[in-house]
Amino acid sequence: MPVEEGETPRMNSLSDIWSAIMEILSRNLTATAINTWFSDCTPVEISDNKLVIHTPSDFKRDIITQRFSSTITSALNDLFSCDFELEVLAGDELEQYKKQREADDCFPEVAGYTFDRFVVGPSNKFAHAAAVAVAENPGTAYNPLFIYGNSGLGKTHLLLAIGQYIHENNPEKKIAYVKGDDFTNLMVRSIKDNTQEEFRQKYRYVDLFLVDDIQFIAGKLGVQEEFFHTFNTLYEAGKQIVITSDRPPMEMSKLEDRLRTRFEGGLMADVQPPDMETRMAITRNKAAQLGLILTDEVVEYIAENITANIRQIEGVVKRLTAYKEILDDTITVNSVKRAIKDVIRIGAYIPTPDVIIEETARYYSLTADDLRGQRRSKNTAMARQVSMYLMRNLTNLSLKDIGEQYEDRNHSTVLNSIRKVEDLLKTDQDMAATLRDISSNINARG
Repeated sequence: MPVEEGETPRMNSLSDIWSAIMEILSRNLTATAINTWFSDCTPVEISDNKLVIHTPSDFKRDIITQRFSSTITSALNDLFSCDFELEVLAGDELEQYKKQREADDCFPEVAGYTFDRFVVGPSNKFAHAAAVAVAENPGTAYNPLFIYGNSGLGKTHLLLAIGQYIHENNPEKKIAYVKGDDFTNLMVRSIKDNTQEEFRQKYRYVDLFLVDDIQFIAGKLGVQEEFFHTFNTLYEAGKQIVITSDRPPMEMSKLEDRLRTRFEGGLMADVQPPDMETRMAITRNKAAQLGLILTDEVVEYIAENITANIRQIEGVVKRLTAYKEILDDTITVNSVKRAIKDVIRIGAYIPTPDVIIEETARYYSLTADDLRGQRRSKNTAMARQVSMYLMRNLTNLSLKDIGEQYEDRNHSTVLNSIRKVEDLLKTDQDMAATLRDISSNINARG
């Protein structure tokens, strides 16, 4: 049977397959011939009914391709009863092949994030139409496409739907998907490992660049510099760029102007919370995907009580499915009340101290341990004070409880930090923007 992509034939490992091929070749070749042409030849990969091997020299590659290709593919046919291709790499071609495979593998395997499963309503109609247009004409319709809106409204769904559509209709297209914070982390790692060129190759030589939650690069000068050059390289080559964010570029106070103008130079599409009718349609759609039939009364109750977040609607429907399958429970409005109580928080989202510290540290390009610890650099001290201020305003913790989050600092230290931020708010407009940005990132995790 054919070998599925990415799957090694279950009867053997790659090295075992190569040994079997060498054994078949030895039946018709002398030991000298085998040693001359294949002693330093290594198998690289077998996938999608293709075997890739590597040999050090161009000369050997040409000889293997001309003299032995048909014999090797015939041996593979004997082993697996299906047709195979052979690709022979020489010298530095192996490194390039690995980079190419990395670029090919940048788009995640996702299920359900397709256009036909996206429920369209007045709140997202424009963004959906723009996404479809980009998917049908990448690089020519709207470039870049910038989709923004609050968390849980379907931005990532549209982003991945574009990728799925292009991948299915143009499988030869190279697609890269990355989250804003992952782009930051991967870039930092590439500097540490001295692999900056490999990092750039991964994102600058693709046909479609999908970036989720770009707001996380704001305020990070080195990351913005790298992203700027990546953006320019792709844009000037006519490659499609699609970006999502929880806010429009003009509201990212720490975003460099040159990036802001490039984002705004494309098509900007916002996604708003769905209206009642759309929420009902989404509820029915999510239920149908899980094989669950809900009464109109139940659908209406869910749509009336979950008004701002599609992800929470999905969470409630999944919980109802569990009730039915595990408890053999009839789905009623009372079931929904219980599911809603389990899935969403009553009232406003109250972040944990860990989330506040992590997001504040991320914004200032620090670690959570930096804020909790004793470092006294100006940047660290400011970040620590901001996180204390946010903890005081976004949670119900006392000054003493807040101090315990920072290696048991006393309540007077916490109060002093909060007052410093309050004083800055009266004179420094940037502080207000900073608090807005960090708060938005915190709330996006709710």
